[in-house]
Amino acid sequence: MTSVDTPTSHTTPAAGSAPAQPESAVALPVPTVPPKSGDRAANGRKLLRIEARNAQTPIERKPKWIRTRATMGPEYTELKGLVKREGLHTVCEEAGCPNIFECWEDREATFLIGGEQCTRRCDFCQIDTGKPAALDRDEPRRVAESVQAMGLRYSTITGVARDDLDDGGAWLYAETVRAIKRLNPGTGVELLIPDFNADPDQLAEVFSSRPEVLAHNLETVPRIFKRIRPAFRYERSLAVLTAAREAGLVTKSNLILGMGETPEEVTQAMRDLHEAGCDILTITQYLRPSPRHHPVDRWVKPEEFVAHSKTAEEIGFAGVMAGPLVRSSYRAGRLYAQAMAHHGREIAPAMTHLAEEGTASQEASSVLARFGS
Repeated sequence: MTSVDTPTSHTTPAAGSAPAQPESAVALPVPTVPPKSGDRAANGRKLLRIEARNAQTPIERKPKWIRTRATMGPEYTELKGLVKREGLHTVCEEAGCPNIFECWEDREATFLIGGEQCTRRCDFCQIDTGKPAALDRDEPRRVAESVQAMGLRYSTITGVARDDLDDGGAWLYAETVRAIKRLNPGTGVELLIPDFNADPDQLAEVFSSRPEVLAHNLETVPRIFKRIRPAFRYERSLAVLTAAREAGLVTKSNLILGMGETPEEVTQAMRDLHEAGCDILTITQYLRPSPRHHPVDRWVKPEEFVAHSKTAEEIGFAGVMAGPLVRSSYRAGRLYAQAMAHHGREIAPAMTHLAEEGTASQEASSVLARFGS
């Protein structure tokens, strides 16, 4: 195996002890030129006022623990060559995910569906806002064939909001899961969805595809929710998770730290999620994709992630993964297996491999062991 310490790119997202005090974000000492009236986003649209205001703050310097160790094992190397050879596309590569080496080594990958333009704008998200292209009804087949070609053990499907479509894109999400399962019966499928405005018919269509895990990310706390996710609603997101749980699905959500929340607010959000029926929780550090995105408010230390993880376990989550570089799809197969065991449910025989122990180098206690406080 070849190992290389790799700083993360800007392009992405002790028992009983009190959480550590957060470290303030420090901007790089590089002058930032205020955006001009003619400045535009990557897709050519004019910058929004909030984006122009965000751009006044330079990109922040990352602390020492925001690093990942690139361990290029045989499975990763084989998969990397296959993806390049076959011209396959994954979020893992295209978003520069720092965990690609570890996930690909375990044959797990994430795919984005619905196009490259989202009909909503979140202040942390790398995907641009605009008018999406026409629905590609052949996309589910292509994604399923990519999963097959890569020999994946577990796949995560995420996508953009498609409020321009009559069904909000519900058919596309559901059909992608169905297509993967038809072609890859031994592969676990996790589906990360927008809220579909909590429309019962659209949610029913999505739930009918029966993914192993139905994920919808809350991302932040009520006080700053509207500022961060103006097109979403805190209570509506909780309602989506409740509906999925009532449909008999394993549910999952994510919280991003470092956008202006307090530790106490994070604990309350965890309680809200658990009461709504969320089984699995991931907690991560916000990394700013570009100057036009929300500035980093603070760098959350590894020991605070450890404290949040313990709190989540005490609250009763069936699976928890927290750490600065944990992402919502990180070690997804293992978390699904943990949740099933927690509920006393059996995993399908073709997926028992998901219960096998593996590495989790981005989990907070592992990061703390490497870098200290």
